[in-house]
Amino acid sequence: MTACFDLCKKGLIIKRAVVLLNMGGPSNLFEVETFLKNMFYDEHILRIKSRFLRKLVGSFIVNKRLSQAQDNYKKIGGKSPITPLTFALIEKLAQKRQDLIFTYAMRYTPPYAEMVAKDLQENGVEELLLFSLYPQYSTTTTLSSIKDFKQSMHHLNFSPQTKEIVRFYDHPLFLRCIQKRISEALKDRDPKDYVLIFSAHGLPQSIIQQGDPYQKECQHHVEILKDFLHQEGMDFEDVLLSYQSRLGPMKWIEPFTEDVVKTMKGKKVLIYPLAFTIDNSETHYELDIELRQTAQESGVAEFLVCACPNESDEFVELILNLVEGELPCDIKR
Repeated sequence: MTACFDLCKKGLIIKRAVVLLNMGGPSNLFEVETFLKNMFYDEHILRIKSRFLRKLVGSFIVNKRLSQAQDNYKKIGGKSPITPLTFALIEKLAQKRQDLIFTYAMRYTPPYAEMVAKDLQENGVEELLLFSLYPQYSTTTTLSSIKDFKQSMHHLNFSPQTKEIVRFYDHPLFLRCIQKRISEALKDRDPKDYVLIFSAHGLPQSIIQQGDPYQKECQHHVEILKDFLHQEGMDFEDVLLSYQSRLGPMKWIEPFTEDVVKTMKGKKVLIYPLAFTIDNSETHYELDIELRQTAQESGVAEFLVCACPNESDEFVELILNLVEGELPCDIKR
């Protein structure tokens, strides 16, 4: 499946594994439809109890969005960057911890949870750490991915000792990851000249009202980032939180990133994608192409978009730090 099993093939017995969980993204234009169908059939995304009705409504949404979605992917190279970036992250982690198997499972595109769980089962894994790559917890992302993987394990009668990492937004090493990406985007520019907008993926207000903690965690994340950046000598003209990717007629959490950018005439703007750790279509297209166009039309003086942590050394360090807290190291490095 991936290079993460090279150590097993070399004859080393590795009984512990870490699975990075994320949403996935199409690897070609043909896979866009599969991605959309799997996403809108997910009961955690489209909250219709009847499976039949959910698929009916999901199919309607997919048919309406498919052509535009494919056009958007064409503008970023015909595929999502999420899979190659995740694979690069896995390879760096595997080089650092040769006593563990590192792999990944995607929620809506291959490799799916059942494929990955089956490989782990066949390799005799006895301890498993499910690591959500979503920094803040949400039922629509974190819970959906973990529940999906556990259901796949159940179907396979695969029952290793299992632990979970479901949030890490407030970890000091993650704050450092974000600060590094912001510094890279600014280069030698003065932060005081910029409005820093933390843009997080939006959610329908109804999901928040049902108890999803995502919005509160995003708000808390921004507050601690403000303090952290200030301590690092990075003070901005203003620091704001907004939400992107709203869909349909229902009420979504606000303010919307697009609306905030429209008010920034004459200002310099720096965008950081708060809810993602791996770049995807929503960072490459929605922020760096679509929102950039909005900024130009609104008279924004300068518009910068930060990259996600991706396979950076800082993000590798964070993951290893969290992993070692759950699966202690057996070998000296």
